[in-house]
Amino acid sequence: LDSISIDWPISRRRFYGTEIPIWYCGNCAEPHVPEPGKYYKPWAQKAPFEKCTKCDSKEFVGETRTFDTWMDSSVSPLFISKYNKDSEFFKKTYPATLRPQAKDIVRTWLYYTILRCEQLTGASPWSEAWIMGYGLDEKGMKMSKSKGNAVDPLPIIEKFGADTFRFWSASEINHGYDFRCSEQKIEATKKFLSKLWNVSRFISSYPIVDKSETTMTDKWILSELDRVVTECQKGFSEYNFFVPAIAIREFTWNLFAAHYIEMVKARAYGEGFTDEEKNAAVYTLHKVLSTILVLLAPISPFSTDYLWQELYSKETIHKQRHPKPENVQDMKQFTKEIEEFNSKVWNEKKSKGLSLKDPIAIEIPESLKQFAKDLIPMHKIQNQD
Repeated sequence: LDSISIDWPISRRRFYGTEIPIWYCGNCAEPHVPEPGKYYKPWAQKAPFEKCTKCDSKEFVGETRTFDTWMDSSVSPLFISKYNKDSEFFKKTYPATLRPQAKDIVRTWLYYTILRCEQLTGASPWSEAWIMGYGLDEKGMKMSKSKGNAVDPLPIIEKFGADTFRFWSASEINHGYDFRCSEQKIEATKKFLSKLWNVSRFISSYPIVDKSETTMTDKWILSELDRVVTECQKGFSEYNFFVPAIAIREFTWNLFAAHYIEMVKARAYGEGFTDEEKNAAVYTLHKVLSTILVLLAPISPFSTDYLWQELYSKETIHKQRHPKPENVQDMKQFTKEIEEFNSKVWNEKKSKGLSLKDPIAIEIPESLKQFAKDLIPMHKIQNQD
């Protein structure tokens, strides 16, 4: 906007467009503007004036130019809020909170809208603008009608589902950055929703239980969940859906499913654990899943609502309060160690030609001894005191 150094040329020499309601005196060229309230076609209609206000001539020539398209677009907030038509509705709807738009029309649509709306109403039409980048094809070229490389979303939605398309757009599009679109990327996104479905199916086999005294393993994943809630809260508040989409995907797939669920399976089954320890695992499984579903609901509304009503309540998930951080004890210092130790055991078994269910002799690091009660049955670790 700071680079704008010229006036806005509001007229265009085009056949199609909104006519400019001006007639010029045929003698002295004095411009005449009719009364507001009607739509005029000066190039085709007789002038609604008897004579020129300057020279009394009765000859008039209608304007043949049309308005720049942004003259219409720039009053769109006034049109939808019924400006000068319904004062009560206008008071309720103007100004708006948000204008979402692409970065290529900041100098035109965004600037001209603010300019005209403030001139007419004395108030900015919105408080925040959400600027996104260009949609590019899989080769990195800007999608456009003229190039014929635009991706029609309807066949993709039919093929992969609306939630897949929505999650792809959220996880691919960061604030202000261009993004590439390809069917292969969208198809890859479906794998995450399939993973969430499988996780939900596993957890659904356990009844919902009252909160029990959680173990160190439970406290660890709840600490990581709290971090995700904080990240999602920040991302949603800034209209940057990329942040919650990535945070939810990485947590669900790479921590919750890959590590925590594997660590507590034996405890959830109750094999060699007390009822309280078993219930703590089951409680935590449902606590994490239900929170993930609510966090993900604005992005993938259909899948999350179905799972929510199947598992937790017949009331729609979209009436639930958005989760807030519970400020639990921060245990992120264990995350990397847990990931590395589990990966080490899996790789060790693979190198020895063992299945994941086979026993193995391996030392648990001193720093992870407090997780040993879950790690030992998870990996079938032998020779532990």
